[in-house]
Amino acid sequence: MTEGHILVVDDDAAIRTVVGQALRRKGHRVTTAASLAELRRALAGELPDVLVTDVVLPDGDGIAMVPEVLAEHPRLPVIVLSAQNTLSTAVRANEAGAYDYLPKPFDLDALSQAVASALARGRRGPSDVMAPAEEAVPMIGRSPAMQEVYRIIARVVSNDLTVLVSGESGTGKELVARAIHDLGPRRQAPFVALNMAAIPRELIEAELFGHERGAFTGAAARNAGRFEQAAGGTLFLDEIGDMPMEAQTRLLRVLQSGEFTTVGGARTIRADVRIVAATNRDLAALVAAGGFREDLYYRLNVVPVTLPALRERRQDIALLARHFLDRAAEDGLPRKQIGPDGIAALEAHDWPGNVRELENLMRRLAALSRDEWIGAAEIAAMLNGGLVAGAVIDPEIEAAVRGRLAAIAREEPARLDDGTLYDRIIAEVERPLIAAMLERHGGNQLRAARALGINRNTLRKRLTDLGLAGEVRSGGSDAR
Repeated sequence: MTEGHILVVDDDAAIRTVVGQALRRKGHRVTTAASLAELRRALAGELPDVLVTDVVLPDGDGIAMVPEVLAEHPRLPVIVLSAQNTLSTAVRANEAGAYDYLPKPFDLDALSQAVASALARGRRGPSDVMAPAEEAVPMIGRSPAMQEVYRIIARVVSNDLTVLVSGESGTGKELVARAIHDLGPRRQAPFVALNMAAIPRELIEAELFGHERGAFTGAAARNAGRFEQAAGGTLFLDEIGDMPMEAQTRLLRVLQSGEFTTVGGARTIRADVRIVAATNRDLAALVAAGGFREDLYYRLNVVPVTLPALRERRQDIALLARHFLDRAAEDGLPRKQIGPDGIAALEAHDWPGNVRELENLMRRLAALSRDEWIGAAEIAAMLNGGLVAGAVIDPEIEAAVRGRLAAIAREEPARLDDGTLYDRIIAEVERPLIAAMLERHGGNQLRAARALGINRNTLRKRLTDLGLAGEVRSGGSDAR
């Protein structure tokens, strides 16, 4: 390891001492400063080999200081430390030209490795993309696993490298794709998503590349595919592991050449998009089994991002739960709070459905719980498939749900342990549930759909299927 002179800037004397001791044990010479003013005085003297600085300092912002430092000393690597562990902080540090970003509390070995890397490689050049002033996407989490995700996103937003996001269903893979788009230079252009698992296999190529009139039965007019729709922006290919082999071959050719033709067409079209792909499957194992092209896998897996399961970042559960309750209130549901015993109950659950499961539970509790404060008993009842005491929207729904539970308790008591039982009973009384929500929101389909946790198109389809469409139209359901 290359030994060097390290300047550490932090207003916390304990952090200066601990960091200084750790770096001295690695053979470095360390000097310290407690403010931006002291930093400027230090740089006016002997220039260090690496600068390590906190963000919040008594006389200013350490990240805002980075461009000023680099303007005078362009080859000085700057490592930013921050207790503001958000995605926007990581992006700000990267866009300011910092060599690296480490969230507090940080691992001293990780800091030592970052310093060694900075000494060996020199500073990365600053990006030519301005960072947004505020967080652009709701990525929530202060756990070490999420901090690593933030660091990777911060490093790739300003380039066009292809990103492959892996993780279990419900971990938020599309949020990563949206963050890369919304924080990058393509943010003014479209973000277009295509879920491979939701499209019939025979239509995937037409969905991706578009088709000409008469290209196949039912193609009555030319249709632009997702590549054209996303021109200049980002194309998010979700569940890429479900893409059929024929479409994989064509996608590979596009990634190699940057050009494509529509189905049934001959004109070459330039593919000016950034690709972010996602999967909940083990693509490497799929490649080994012959179910996914190896060359396409390597084309997609230029920058891998692995999202942790919610059970692997339990310290983020409280933040997420409160965020989802706040968002439910913004959507018109009653504002609810969650107590310490409720948080403990959430943190004890394994969350097989990950963040999506937590969000759905919080929306359901916001809609159904009559008390302002949500406790462990209500959460346990919901998670175990039971009915929250008194937690119903309408007496008709309450009677229907309780009646079904009583019948099951008499006839098939073992089914009460089924974690999906509550959802299945709700499905049986879906008609009164939807009717009650529409009544509560004055016939406004958009607000009713949000309260139910579905989109408006789904609600419209269910209204038709349940024979409610005529009743709702007479009530002016499209009012906003």
